[in-house]
Amino acid sequence: MNLLKKINKQLLIGVIAGVAVTALVAAASYFSVIKLSWLPIAEVEAKSTEFVNKELLQGQGSATVKVTGKEGDLYKLEVSYNGQKIDSFVSKDGKRFFPQSFEMLKVAIVNKSGNQPEAQPVTDDISQKTDKPAVELFVMSHCPYGVQMEKGILPAVKTLGDKIDFKVKFVDYAMHGEKELKEQLNQYCIQKEQPTKLLAYLDIFLKEGDSEASLSQAGVDKNKLQGCVQKTDKEFKVLENFNKKVGFKGNYAGFEIFKAENEKYGVQGSPTLVINGTQSQSGRDSNSLLKSICSSFTNPPKECSTVLSSEAPAPGFGGGTAPAGGSAAPACATN
Repeated sequence: MNLLKKINKQLLIGVIAGVAVTALVAAASYFSVIKLSWLPIAEVEAKSTEFVNKELLQGQGSATVKVTGKEGDLYKLEVSYNGQKIDSFVSKDGKRFFPQSFEMLKVAIVNKSGNQPEAQPVTDDISQKTDKPAVELFVMSHCPYGVQMEKGILPAVKTLGDKIDFKVKFVDYAMHGEKELKEQLNQYCIQKEQPTKLLAYLDIFLKEGDSEASLSQAGVDKNKLQGCVQKTDKEFKVLENFNKKVGFKGNYAGFEIFKAENEKYGVQGSPTLVINGTQSQSGRDSNSLLKSICSSFTNPPKECSTVLSSEAPAPGFGGGTAPAGGSAAPACATN
């Protein structure tokens, strides 16, 4: 998160990079095989603006796009979002959108083999060692990058089992509205009162973001859950404060169940991984996360020799992969 603390620019760049990397792999064959004609600039601007706002920002803001020139077989775009200007590219026919980094694009176009340049997975080395590491993952339930980290860490958590103390916790503000507040209350209560159901629930929820279906399929006791949610909401006034616009952090609702831990560890956004009290800059692929956690054992167990996937999950609900990334990987944050 250290290099991307401006949410206005971070949100758009991060989503563009996460969604469009797959398209870069096919760029070479696309441009070399298909002869394209230039789409009128007005149409390119209209289509690109609609795509960015509908598919990338998904209602989290409004951007405008204008064509500023041409680069080879691409239109060069300037995406304006909340005072930020971000360079991107689109194919001359307006059908393929490419991320900000021109070097990435250049590599993909000249890479005749069609192999995607891969980010080097990042493994952290935790200096504080314990017999049973405490692994705390701070997220927002609907932040695409928090979801990405959760999808990456679950295989590592399952591999290590009860040899670690794993907890999902939440950033002390929520950027995705009432649905996020309600979902975080659900997950908090599942973890608190039905902890053996949490991983099964997350496995299902992270695929489509459907809470109701996930509760049923994971076998969560809904009556017990409802009682916990009501009690917790009353104690922390989560929904009451949201409706009254009390305790907001800027434009975003507060979620203060883990406020003390947020302050203790300096949590600023989603995701933030804390291992044995230290913020970890691990990559988001399962293998890097396993190795980073294992570095915090006094005596690593045999499970630490397990080899998991080194492909990071794509941001957001569903499948797919993305560059592994580390501390510079995008996050949901206010500053």
